[in-house]
Amino acid sequence: MRQTVLDLEESKIREVANAGFGRDDVLAFWFGESDEVTPEAIRQAAIDSIARGETFYAHNLGLPELRDAVAAYASGLHGRIDAGRIAITSGGVNALMLACQALLDAGDEAVAVTPVWPNLVAQPKVMGAQVRTVALQPDAQGAWRLDLQRLLAAVTPATKLLIVNAPNNPTGWTLTRAEQQAILDHCRATGTWILADEVYERLYFDGDAACAPSFLDIAGPDDRLVVAHSFSKSFLMTGWRMGWLVMPPAMTHPMGKLIEFNTSCASVFTQRAALAALAHAGEVTPRVVAHLRACRDRLVPALQALPGVRLALPAGGMYAFFELQGQGDSLALAKRLVAEAGLGIAPGNAFGPEAQGWLRWCFASRDLGRLDEGVQRLAGWLARQG
Repeated sequence: MRQTVLDLEESKIREVANAGFGRDDVLAFWFGESDEVTPEAIRQAAIDSIARGETFYAHNLGLPELRDAVAAYASGLHGRIDAGRIAITSGGVNALMLACQALLDAGDEAVAVTPVWPNLVAQPKVMGAQVRTVALQPDAQGAWRLDLQRLLAAVTPATKLLIVNAPNNPTGWTLTRAEQQAILDHCRATGTWILADEVYERLYFDGDAACAPSFLDIAGPDDRLVVAHSFSKSFLMTGWRMGWLVMPPAMTHPMGKLIEFNTSCASVFTQRAALAALAHAGEVTPRVVAHLRACRDRLVPALQALPGVRLALPAGGMYAFFELQGQGDSLALAKRLVAEAGLGIAPGNAFGPEAQGWLRWCFASRDLGRLDEGVQRLAGWLARQG
């Protein structure tokens, strides 16, 4: 076994979840997914595909009609994007790993903006890359901010890849258009690739915008930019493992070869479900976003009212990321909340050491009453601490 793999840190989120598995009295908000099932029309498309016997291999890059549909969907949000730049992947995680495999050699330098979902730091390490991090910083109200000049100084001609997740898991931080332009211009000058995880782009609550600012809005097709997406969040399809990549045209054929050596292809019936999701995007995604906004607006003020909580209203994503002041190690705290309060939330230090003392609460809940009950459990636990 490679030492790099042996040295990978286990997921602290899973560690907390494992402490609560088997207990039906735990309210679980630890994973980044809604508890609402995939819409019926999407599920039925997969059922119909299986009934037709579509159980064979597909093209490495995905069904042509799905690549066309993804290109049309992305073009509607960001301007023209050709289907020749699209690869269908077996989930957003697979999309990100494929990007790292395509761009990083052992010994290369990658820079990641943190705190962030731990896979985005681990995946370059799997490739043998050296990862440096540039941390967001929370302000007095608990909103996390980017020191743009610090990030630009960290990205040099020696930096092969910059990894940015915005809207960000866990903080809800979102890049501004001006920040994106400065980052793109700088990476053009240094020759650095950008891997943009924009999985949460539709889960954006700033005014009436259809999505968060994207690098695709400002980059040319031949820029050193790879954007990873997923059907998981905006279409309630976490378990389907369906994602896609947008990349420069010259990269697409080699990416197809790489997919062959990873998964060969995404299954046809899940791709049929993805086609149905895109066909119903105008009704499904706005409803999901409106409900998530209601969840956010229910949970965040309730948490802000608790003693010792520092929390800002997130602009995007599906998480309330808050500091519980004076409680120490996040992992130990999250385990205590499972054991003593029946409350399952993710430890902040799972996303980077700079988030020690913070907790991530996924507010994607069908029943707003579950959020209320969770806050009551946390409030009761805090009261018992004296």
